[in-house]
Amino acid sequence: MKVLFNKLKKTNKIFLITYLIAFILYLITYILLIKNLMSLTGIETAIRIIIIVIFGIWLIVYFLWNLINLILKKHIKIAITTAITVIFAILFSFANYYIDVLYSGINSITEKEYITYTTNLVVLNGTQINNESTLGMINNSEDVEGNILAKELIEKEGLTDNEVIEYSSYYEMIFDLLNEEIDGIFLNSNYQTIFGSEEAFEGLENTVIAYSYSKEMENQDTTLVSNKKLTEPFTILLMGVDSEIDGLNANAAFNGDTLMLITFNPKTLNATMFSIPRDTYVPIACNNNRYAKINSAAAYGTSCVISTVEQLTDITIDYYVKINFKGVVDLVDALGGIEVDIEAPDYNYNHGVNCGGRFCEQNSDRETGANEMIYLDPGLQTINGEEALAYARCRHLYLQSDIDRNRHQQQVVEAIAKKAASLDSLSKIEEILNAITKNITTNMSSEQILSFYDILKSMISSSLSDGTFLTIEKTYLEYYSLPVRLSNNGTFTSAIGYYPGSLEAITKLMKENLELEPHEMVKTFSFDANEEYTTKVTGQGITTGERLETMANFVGLSVSEAESWAASHNITLHKEFVDETSPYYNPNIAPGLIANQSISNGILLNNVSELTIYINSISTNIDPPTPPNEEEGNNETDEPNEGNEGNESDNEDDNPLDDILPSDDENNNENGSDSNGSESSNENTDSKQPTT
Repeated sequence: MKVLFNKLKKTNKIFLITYLIAFILYLITYILLIKNLMSLTGIETAIRIIIIVIFGIWLIVYFLWNLINLILKKHIKIAITTAITVIFAILFSFANYYIDVLYSGINSITEKEYITYTTNLVVLNGTQINNESTLGMINNSEDVEGNILAKELIEKEGLTDNEVIEYSSYYEMIFDLLNEEIDGIFLNSNYQTIFGSEEAFEGLENTVIAYSYSKEMENQDTTLVSNKKLTEPFTILLMGVDSEIDGLNANAAFNGDTLMLITFNPKTLNATMFSIPRDTYVPIACNNNRYAKINSAAAYGTSCVISTVEQLTDITIDYYVKINFKGVVDLVDALGGIEVDIEAPDYNYNHGVNCGGRFCEQNSDRETGANEMIYLDPGLQTINGEEALAYARCRHLYLQSDIDRNRHQQQVVEAIAKKAASLDSLSKIEEILNAITKNITTNMSSEQILSFYDILKSMISSSLSDGTFLTIEKTYLEYYSLPVRLSNNGTFTSAIGYYPGSLEAITKLMKENLELEPHEMVKTFSFDANEEYTTKVTGQGITTGERLETMANFVGLSVSEAESWAASHNITLHKEFVDETSPYYNPNIAPGLIANQSISNGILLNNVSELTIYINSISTNIDPPTPPNEEEGNNETDEPNEGNEGNESDNEDDNPLDDILPSDDENNNENGSDSNGSESSNENTDSKQPTT
């Protein structure tokens, strides 16, 4: 070794220093490359090992061979190998940079172990909270922001002496606040976005936050973990957060305006997409299965949405992706635009602006001026990020509103997937990753996300071999309008019901794609040359199955009509006669007719087993009938006695109130005047409970 050092001292100092610098540079970048390549779990494992071995051999060869070349003073060989080594080191640096960007981006979209939750005490403008104020709180002890932190805020702000009314529904609680029945309610930070779009809650714009309380806690969604391998058929629930800011706040609640269940079979490269309308009226799993619009489950957090969708479809959700749709702008622009066939609108006006037969929608900042709106001509075209977001958001221009919007969102998602698969420029990767990482959260691990590489490789290979990139089967849930009352004395909301037969066809298709059920081959085919061919959409046109029903309005109708309706719906009917002294008396209703009912019209019938109707008694203030004159009274015959006897008999057998006015039309059973009854067996009537 001493002899070697003595010989190295006699070599050319410039070549020696160059050799050492090149060796150290290569060694450092090579070690980082090994670290980064090993982090790409599941991606071309054999190739990664071969790369590590080959460049490891080069490191050894360069070190030993150039030691000999230095001693032998073969400077040309040293220069050539050093140049090659430096080039390798530069390439390693670029590779390390992009791998690090990729891996860091992937890590940033996975759920964090701890996040900040926030609750707010919301009041109407001008309301001052004091010791006499009545507060509303959700009674679900698992609701972090609506219950757990709300109780901590009460302690922190010294509101322990205030009366607190517990609610089972956010809707009913907000309704009572807007009607000034309570002074303040506890809501999360996104309450304006979550509930402000409801027509019944437009008054939320006139609210302010009296107190706010935040706390960093263990993320409730980190428990939603799946070990399903992406080499097997799997499901993804896409949850859209229609935020007005760029970026996704990692908290429990969101507006949930977009729910899209996707199944994917990596063996067949076949996918199914099921957009669930936001207003679909279903049992909310985390709220004792009380019926509400499915998007309201998002107010309780991601786990509640997943449980509710699983309960609805009977399909286990393996993974979820929560995406801020404003991030679509950045993503589509990073991809260089996407190709979408813009559907011609059914209406001309949107947000008070005349679209002139074109598509038009608010921009990403929700500005509604004629100059700020996004305008598009119908037809196939390449659109940018602002235009893609506008198309994915729009519902007021189309006849089927949210149903059409769901279909357009499917178009945008499909177009983004196709464009991403055809990406051929590394320069766009960082821009795309930046757009994704700010606006997406998922329960997939980094390794699971990286395994999408194999799926993408299969898709590209299939596209090159037979032109088939990805088969996407779309679905359509047949629905009907379902105006329902939020509580017994509350307001109506415009929900929609679905046909069970349509949902069954959709879930059957998805289970077949997941290989949970055998695929049934279609053995018959028919067509009509006079009809235009259209692609089959699963679920469309199927209107079978039992529909949800709501309580009819019996105010002003006859008792017999209520009896007939109750018998046909297997509901026990109770009858009470009321006079002017009763709170259920209705002075606008004729005697003998139904003045009020214990369960208001519009209440869902699912848990209703009994109904009480209140019937106006014959008034005691009516003038007595005119007595007969003397001459008529002197004509004594047996006929009056016989008639009196007959009347007595009738009075014993029949109730005089049975001879009441008939109804004008069966449609009177639908929405009418509100009832003020208090008795109810419906789940919506007992959701407020005073607590101490």
